[in-house]
Amino acid sequence: MFQTAQTHAADWRPLYPFQSQWMEWPDGRMHYVDEGPEFGVAGVSDADWTQNVGSATESPPSKTLLFVHGNPTWSFHWRRLILALRSRYRSIAPDHLGCGLSDKPPRLLGLDEHIENLVALINRLKLENITLVAQDWGGAIGLGAMLRMPERFSRIVLFNTGAFPPRYIPWRIRACRLPVLGRLAVQGGGLFSRAALRMTLARRQRLDPAVAAGYLAPYNSWQNRRAVYGFVRDIPRPRRRVSPKPASESRRDSATWHTLADIERGLPTLADRHALLVWGLRDWCFRPDCLERFVEAWPHAEVHRLADVGHWVVEDAPDESLAIVQRFLNKSEEDTQTHGGRGEEQQCGSGVAE
Repeated sequence: MFQTAQTHAADWRPLYPFQSQWMEWPDGRMHYVDEGPEFGVAGVSDADWTQNVGSATESPPSKTLLFVHGNPTWSFHWRRLILALRSRYRSIAPDHLGCGLSDKPPRLLGLDEHIENLVALINRLKLENITLVAQDWGGAIGLGAMLRMPERFSRIVLFNTGAFPPRYIPWRIRACRLPVLGRLAVQGGGLFSRAALRMTLARRQRLDPAVAAGYLAPYNSWQNRRAVYGFVRDIPRPRRRVSPKPASESRRDSATWHTLADIERGLPTLADRHALLVWGLRDWCFRPDCLERFVEAWPHAEVHRLADVGHWVVEDAPDESLAIVQRFLNKSEEDTQTHGGRGEEQQCGSGVAE
C-alpha cells in the first residue's frame, strides 16, 4: 500500500506557493510543480505551440528549467529559484518517488529506477529545450536522463553533486550505512534529515525555522523516511574495497556502480552544451575533487567556486546563486542567438577560490 506524506503546512507552506501536479506511475503518484508563463502548461510541445498558440519566432513552452533534487531534500529546495525564474521559464520540479509529497512506495528504489521515472515524466510532459538544474543525487538522476534523451536538453546547471562512482564515502555517510543501527538512525530517528539542516551550511549558521520545517515536513515517520535511507544505502562502495554486504544488497550496489560508471563515460558527449557549475567548497560530501571531475569532462563550462559555502548552495548563498544562474541563462541565450552555440570558457564569480 502506498503512503502519501502527511504534512503540517502552517509554518512552511507560504514559502512554497505552488500548485501541486501529479503523475501516476506503477510504483505510486509522483508529485511535481509546473510553474511558468501562461503558455507553460503540461503536454504542449514546440510544434503545438507554433501551430496553435504562437509563431515560430516566439518562445515556445519548452523553454524549460527542470529542477532535480537530491537527498534528503525535495522540490522545496528549489522554491527561490522557481519563484524568481518562473516569469520567464516553464519551471518543473518533481519529487522523486518516496520523497517530498510523492507517494512512498513500500520498497526501496534504486538510481536506475529514479532515472527511468524522470525520463517518463519528460516524455509525458513532452518537454524540449530543457535546462537541467540539479544538486546532490539529482545530478546523477538528471544527467542519467539527459544521456538517454540528449536531444531534449540544451543546458546544464549543477550545484554540488556527483555523477560517477565515488572514490570515497565520508565517515558521516558511512555511519548512516551501519547494519541495523544506521537504518534505525536514518529512517527511524530522522537523524540524517535533521543533521542536514546544519551540516549542509557553512556561510550561515542555521536555516530559518520555517525553512527547516519545510525540509522536514514530508519526512515525519518511518514510512515517509524510507527513501531517505534508500538513497544512503544506494551509494556504491568504492571499488578498491571488498564489500562484506549480503548478496542481495551487493547486487544493488553493483547495479548503481555500473549506472554511475555509464553516466561518467557519457559526460564528455555533453561537452558541447552550455554548462554552469556552482560549487560550495566547504562541502564535506561533494568535495572540490568532484567539481574537477566535471571540469575535466566539460573544459568550457562556466565555473563558480564559492569558498565559504557548504553543500546546500541555494540555501547558504541564496542571492548569489540566483544571480549567477540568471547571468548564465541570459548569457547562454544571447550566445545561442548570436553564434548558434556555446561561447568561450568563462570562470568567474564572487567567492571564486583559486
